[in-house]
Amino acid sequence: MELTRYVDELQHQLATAAAAGGDEARELAGRLTAPLDAAVRLVLLEALSTAADEITAELAPGAVDVRLRGRDPEFVVTPAPSARFEEAAAPPAEPARAAVFDADDVSTSRTTLRLPDQLKAQVEEAAAREGTSVNTWLVRAVAAALAPAATSRPPVRATSTSGRVTGWVR
Repeated sequence: MELTRYVDELQHQLATAAAAGGDEARELAGRLTAPLDAAVRLVLLEALSTAADEITAELAPGAVDVRLRGRDPEFVVTPAPSARFEEAAAPPAEPARAAVFDADDVSTSRTTLRLPDQLKAQVEEAAAREGTSVNTWLVRAVAAALAPAATSRPPVRATSTSGRVTGWVR
């Protein structure tokens, strides 16, 4: 997502507002434009991250992450782990059911979680393998564990024509 056009628009609006104040205000606005560039980008990134967190709460156990590429953010959508497996396997007999969330409640809560160092390291590795933050990985894991579909669905036999994937998956 290109932020430059939004930063430029804000700078234009600042210049337009300063023009009403005369030459001194216009000169001050010109001096403020460059330092405001970084601050505006930071505020926009914070707003985008908050929006991604709210969307992730609705998609859990899927996730939406905001990542920086240079100076511009990009959105990365990660489907739920079970959804990725089902896409690779044969079509399920019944449509997948999402975790039950209250659609009206988009608030989040901060929780302190104490993990043994070895388990924390494993969680960090798993999150890195999936290209997500530890927080996103934990939210998806908890949502998947609480999803009604996780306990009501019979195990699926995983097979592959190449012979490389075999086993049972719940």
